[in-house]
Amino acid sequence: MRIGLRAWLAPQRPEQPAVVTDPGERRTLLVEMLLVFSVTLGLSGLRSLLSLLDSLLRPEPLSKQSVALNVSQAAQQLIDLAYQLTSVLQLLAWGGLAIYLLWRGGIRPQSIGLDQRRPARDLALGIGLTALIGIPGLGLYLLAQALDLNLTVQASALGDHWWRTPVLVLSAAGNAWAEETLVVGYLLTRLRQFGWSENSGLLAAAVLRGSYHLYQGFGGFVGNLVMGLIFGRLWQRTNRLWPLVITHTLLDVVAFVGYALLKGHVGWLP
Repeated sequence: MRIGLRAWLAPQRPEQPAVVTDPGERRTLLVEMLLVFSVTLGLSGLRSLLSLLDSLLRPEPLSKQSVALNVSQAAQQLIDLAYQLTSVLQLLAWGGLAIYLLWRGGIRPQSIGLDQRRPARDLALGIGLTALIGIPGLGLYLLAQALDLNLTVQASALGDHWWRTPVLVLSAAGNAWAEETLVVGYLLTRLRQFGWSENSGLLAAAVLRGSYHLYQGFGGFVGNLVMGLIFGRLWQRTNRLWPLVITHTLLDVVAFVGYALLKGHVGWLP
């Protein structure tokens, strides 16, 4: 049985959270959001902005500068492994915090698309999105570098340890879980409760996603802004969060593990 794209993207019409009108409740939600993003991705966005400003003030152009992801944090490899796993746990906790706060407010995980009703479709959509976003994303990165708008991104700077690949996969999954639950599931739901329109909420979430990638340069900001618009609109249309988590995980696995395996074997990787 063939299922068309329109059917895949058909809105599930979930029960929308009621708009909060009581001034006291609105203040409580606003304080909650400020605190959540002050200790998670909002603070990351501010740090990324400062990092970009520092890069712009240096004498060398952006394309001649580099930034490394997944770096070693200790000289002893088992301690380094413990540090890496701790970072993954932090990402999982960030996403868990978002889900918990929504649940405390009466919004179940199922209401934002975190259920097991359609695993095959979620997986297929996630894989399709990976190809749709990954290939143009690589092209945008190369274009931004050629135009001196982006730093050189080293996707992995971990040593060649036995645990490197599993840790990179876990890091990819942790990033995906934290970002999609916070920026899509949590933020867009809260903005609905404040009475924001779908388009306004979508733009705000996409700008936030782009902001914490500013450390990579302007290309990183634009690429993730576009990704945020696609992801956010897809969630608004389908109310499914798992495909976004799957896509984000696959994109990061390809970037992190692919870089680690190919570095030193191909001339075009820094």
